[in-house]
Amino acid sequence: MTIAIQKRLILGIYSSLAALTLGFSGCEVGLNYKTPPTTAPSSFGESHPPATQPTADLPHYWKTFNDPELTSLIERAIKNNNTFKQAQASVRQARAQLGVDIGSELPTLTANAGISREQVSKNLSTAVGGNGANSGSAASGYTTVNGTRYPVTLAQISTPRRTNVFTGTLDSSWEIDIFGGNRRLIESGEYALEASVDARRYALVTLTAEVAGDYVALRGYQLQLKLTRDNAKSEQDTLELTKSRFNAGLVSDLDVAQAQASVAQTVAQEPALEIQIRQTIHAISVLLGEEPMALMKELEDAKPIPPSPAEIPVGLPSELLRNRPDVMQAERQLAVSTANIGVAVANLFPKFSLTGEVGQESGRLGLIARGGSSIWSIGPTMSWQILDYYQLQSQVRITNAEQAQALYSYRQTVLQSFADVENALVAYAQDQVRTKAIDDEVTANQRAVTLSQQLYERGLGDFLNVLTAERSLYSAQSDQAVSQANVATDLVNLYKALGGGWDPADEKKFDKFEDPALSAPVR
Repeated sequence: MTIAIQKRLILGIYSSLAALTLGFSGCEVGLNYKTPPTTAPSSFGESHPPATQPTADLPHYWKTFNDPELTSLIERAIKNNNTFKQAQASVRQARAQLGVDIGSELPTLTANAGISREQVSKNLSTAVGGNGANSGSAASGYTTVNGTRYPVTLAQISTPRRTNVFTGTLDSSWEIDIFGGNRRLIESGEYALEASVDARRYALVTLTAEVAGDYVALRGYQLQLKLTRDNAKSEQDTLELTKSRFNAGLVSDLDVAQAQASVAQTVAQEPALEIQIRQTIHAISVLLGEEPMALMKELEDAKPIPPSPAEIPVGLPSELLRNRPDVMQAERQLAVSTANIGVAVANLFPKFSLTGEVGQESGRLGLIARGGSSIWSIGPTMSWQILDYYQLQSQVRITNAEQAQALYSYRQTVLQSFADVENALVAYAQDQVRTKAIDDEVTANQRAVTLSQQLYERGLGDFLNVLTAERSLYSAQSDQAVSQANVATDLVNLYKALGGGWDPADEKKFDKFEDPALSAPVR
């Protein structure tokens, strides 16, 4: 039989079994996954009035702040952040693992080639006219070994004790997925890939929110430092005035001491603010994949806190479930655990495989290509882990428990997503109210400082009134800076709670990412 005929024989049998396998394709043990129903409120309770329109440009929400520096930082972070790169690599890993799972449905084909020198035992072989203890008869076609007659061929009788064996074969094996275990494995891999994509999206949501939040905090600290220095200068001017009045004999030394203490107290606030400023710049640098000091020159100059709009249309709660990547990831993880039940259940049943071999074998290299040197074998096999049945049943129970955990995790993630939006909405609204009140407080304290200084200069007021008014103004201005930063931070948190920061149009760009730091391109 020629090699071509042998190959056609095996391929023909495989084709027949493929048709048989398709007949069983609907026989998949386990559960068919369905997305669990969720109940969403008709609107967000903390939205006043209730908003029904989606947020404008939610995927690139940072552009609503109209701050080119912030936009630049976020774009660089998306390109260089190591945690996000790790999430990108996880997607490639999941995609490659799916390829491995798909391979479980396909036949395997292994090419083998070898050469060996063999020696046959005297007590298991017979040659014509040999001197062995056992005798054989070439004419009868039988040989006697230890009193037992065995049929032999002429080739066996004439085979020398030491021979060379040249072999070249193609070995193939195919598991017939009758109970759908491999198909459930592929299904699980597809869900896992989708979950990894959602995890990458959530990494992007988290990254953009961290950069925006740190940037807002930085500008808030810088504003507080500026106000502290301005107040220290104002208090220093008051101190100089007090010294002049003391030298003129108009006030006591107590006023001078109180003015000096006030200046020192204000100046003492500066180092703490410097620490927060520099540490925040370090944090932003690391988020951008840079060394901590890399952005110091770029960010150390103070700039205003990004302004925030008064109202934000947040859309409907039902839309939130389609925008939040962590919710989508939890739902896909539930799908993975459901498919894994089918994989575990399939292991309870026997596995059927078809194995085959075709090749050439000869004692001389020059004869290996001839038709007489051909060898082949084909046949089905069945394996069943009977004694491991209890362990396999326990594995099914494990996957069922894992599915239950994934379901509860999904439900909790949905509830938490609604709570995140409600919390962000109430914080954003109330901090705006607080900012308005503090603005009025600052205006009133500025007038109180002016009046107290005028009365003091005319000798009609006590110096303690001046110190109290200046201290109240400084405290109100500091609260004003903190409140303005809080409003902007609340807005960032709201965008994050809504699932902002990722764009489906960017998915292909992330899939093609290549890191020049690696020795080989990442595909």
